[in-house]
Amino acid sequence: MTGGELIIAALVAGATAGTTDTVGNVIRDSYAALKGAVSRKLAERREVRDALEAEEVEPGVWRAVLDGSGIGEDEAVVALARRVLDAAGKYTVDLREAKGVQVGDGNTQHNTFS
Repeated sequence: MTGGELIIAALVAGATAGTTDTVGNVIRDSYAALKGAVSRKLAERREVRDALEAEEVEPGVWRAVLDGSGIGEDEAVVALARRVLDAAGKYTVDLREAKGVQVGDGNTQHNTFS
């Protein structure tokens, strides 16, 4: 996984993680640090600010927003992303080009694709 893919996965994981227990607090704190770092590094990019404020959870949106930004080469930001993913660590999921996806325990989902 590239640095950019790690950051995307961590932003999605952090935005969708529960915050009701100690692990959730670790995820929430790590996610807040990651969002802050991405925001500071890419402050001039309005679409990044908008996605961060919207708590975006679609990997494709993050790919489009971060494409060409070079953020995946920033070791400090990649380290923050790893911290979020380690805290969320129960699932390792690759959602590239996925449709109708749920991650978690005990979910029910019915999809119809044309």
